Amino acid sequence: MKTVSSLFTLFFGLSLAFVAGCGGKTDGAGAAGAASAPASGASATATAVAVSTVKALKRDLPVLFNANGSVTALTSVDVRPQVSSVVTKVHFREGQFVRAGELLFTLDARSDEANVAKAQAQLAKDKAALDDAQRQAARSRQLLAQNFISQGALDTSITQVDALLATLAADQAALDASRVALSYSRISAPHAGRAGAVNVYPGSAVQANLTSLVTITQLDPIAVSFNLPQRNLPDAMSSLKDGGAVVTATLADGAGTFSGRLKFVDNTVDAGSGTLKVKAVFDNHEGKLWPGAFVEVSQTVSVLKDAVVIPQASIIQGARGTIVYVVEAGKAAMKPVKVLYAQDNDAAVTGVKVGDQIVLDGRQNLRPGVPVLERAREAASAASGAKRAATP
Repeated sequence: MKTVSSLFTLFFGLSLAFVAGCGGKTDGAGAAGAASAPASGASATATAVAVSTVKALKRDLPVLFNANGSVTALTSVDVRPQVSSVVTKVHFREGQFVRAGELLFTLDARSDEANVAKAQAQLAKDKAALDDAQRQAARSRQLLAQNFISQGALDTSITQVDALLATLAADQAALDASRVALSYSRISAPHAGRAGAVNVYPGSAVQANLTSLVTITQLDPIAVSFNLPQRNLPDAMSSLKDGGAVVTATLADGAGTFSGRLKFVDNTVDAGSGTLKVKAVFDNHEGKLWPGAFVEVSQTVSVLKDAVVIPQASIIQGARGTIVYVVEAGKAAMKPVKVLYAQDNDAAVTGVKVGDQIVLDGRQNLRPGVPVLERAREAASAASGAKRAATP
């Protein structure tokens, strides 16, 4: 019995010693963890996010309308003969620039020349008869004064003179008509422009108002046609009163950009598309704008006065809406904004004030209240470039 009691006492003592040892290790680890936790929290609090910022500016922002358009000639005439005849000579080359009134074609005019000569002869004959009638009337007046003839005989002479005067006028009209018909044998350019393909040659028979001889197209100035939404109709009509809004046309292949002015707005809105046909006129001295070519059109339809403008790249589209980060007292602050209009790199917004420091680069690493380290955008770009240059 005494032996069992001694063994129990020994086992209990060993158990107490084991528990005490384990408790000492636990207290040591807890103390170490408690000591390291404050140091880690202090380090996280002191870390700042490097960002670049730009100031929100106040300025006028033009509202641009972009569309696809096509180059069209202001005037393009399909030249046709007005009489049936035969081409005797072509006075120009295909693709040549011609002046208004320049002779293009000569037609066979022998029959018309004969008609003119015939009309001239008839006019001369009737003029001679009129001269004789006028002399007879003069003698009748003298004879009536001497009572050798009656008043009726004088009246007959005067009537004959009046009839021949009318005949002479008809002859002159016939001569003018013959000359008009003769003029149709000489076909001239209706306006200045570039001649297209010539469809006839000397010896070709042509029919009045049917045969197409050549097309003359005006290239300078030239027009660009495009469609404008009906919501912009008031601005377009207002700009027409001031000489037309400025319109920029860029060739699709990047061959050049040209500036013109809006000159025409159609009088009907297309019910299917809700747009109007409009036309802008451009100077084309170098002939780079060609009829039928496609261009990208940009037009200033209005101007946002005194708008708050920030870079589009600073705007973040989130699940809760559109936001930007601004720097306030060295920390990031999130502000919701509403985009009024965006064009190229700029956006007019509400929700921020003029002069606010808008975060541009580094915004993806921010949260509200996070300390930030501001740096100039130019300096950040230079540092980034130097780093890329140093990288092997």
